[in-house]
Amino acid sequence: MNLLGNIIWLLFGGLAVAVEYFVSGLLLCLTIIGIPFGFQAFKMGLLALFPFGQTSVASEQGSGCLCVLMNILWFFLGGIWIALTHLCFGLLLCITIIGIPFGLQHFKLMRIAFTPFGREIVSTRP
Repeated sequence: MNLLGNIIWLLFGGLAVAVEYFVSGLLLCLTIIGIPFGFQAFKMGLLALFPFGQTSVASEQGSGCLCVLMNILWFFLGGIWIALTHLCFGLLLCITIIGIPFGLQHFKLMRIAFTPFGREIVSTRP
């Protein structure tokens, strides 16, 4: 079921979202200061490619002061707009019964868009 959901997700907008994350990650990595933010964009891009069967969890080592500071910078420098975009798309998709699973994936991406530092992507498959 995850495979079918991922295929439909890619065909109807997931690929475009992932490409946007990857392009922004490459642009952020052009500067030395932006490299950590670029890596987080790549992480979100990988989750945006195949969101079904994956989730983000707080990592054990990601609770330090540096992660908190980087998450605050991320939030004010663009994370709020990314999260609001995922919120709007999630609400639009949840209008129909068929779109609810895809809207829930946007809500999952919204959660990681708020605080990407200190989170890791894990598989929910056994």
